[in-house]
Order: sequence, then C-alpha cells, then structure tokens
Amino acid sequence: MLGLRFVLEVTALVCFGYGAWHLTPGGLRYVTVVAAPLLVAVAWGVFATPGDASRSGDAVVATAGGLRLLLELAVFFGGAAVLYAAGAHVPALVLAAVLIAYHAASLDRVAWLLRH
Repeated sequence: MLGLRFVLEVTALVCFGYGAWHLTPGGLRYVTVVAAPLLVAVAWGVFATPGDASRSGDAVVATAGGLRLLLELAVFFGGAAVLYAAGAHVPALVLAAVLIAYHAASLDRVAWLLRH
C-alpha cells in the first residue's frame, strides 16, 4: 500500500502541474507549472501527524490526524479535480475511482488518523 500511496502522491503533484499549465494564461504558466506542485509538496511534507507509520514518524508541524486526513484528501482529490478542470475528464474520473478504492482499502489508516 505504501508503494501505491507514493505513486498516488506523485500523480497528484503531476496533476497540479498539468492543471497549472492548462489553466494559467500566457507566460505566467511557466511560473505556476512549477509553483503549484511545489506549494502542494511543501504543505504535504510540513504538516504531519506524529507517529504516522506511512511517513518517517517525524513532523515539522505536528498536526491532528483528522486535519492531516483532510489535507491528504485535498491533495489527492484536488489533483483529480484540477485534472478534470483542465479538460482531462476521463483520466480525472479514473484517478478519482482509484483514489476511492485506495482509501476504502486503507480504512485502518483512516481510522488511525481519526484517533490521533
């Protein structure tokens, strides 16, 4: 599951870059195509729940599990939403279905986050 999670994380970042390229007009797209995934990655890496087995267990900013779950859902499904908004409807829907299946298979992790 950790391998799949990593692939989904990278996919979300790529989706944010793809969306930035297709949704930003003119020369500003060169900035947003780098800035959007970078900002998402920073938020992803900074806010963590201490003791999370899917990470190193360390947290730059200790975050309650429920808040971390909301951040994860925003990053994962936000990537699918940006992909959809950029006109890639079928890939976005496929990604959303994969994300739903992943989270359904990871209910133990979801429950852990909600307890912490």
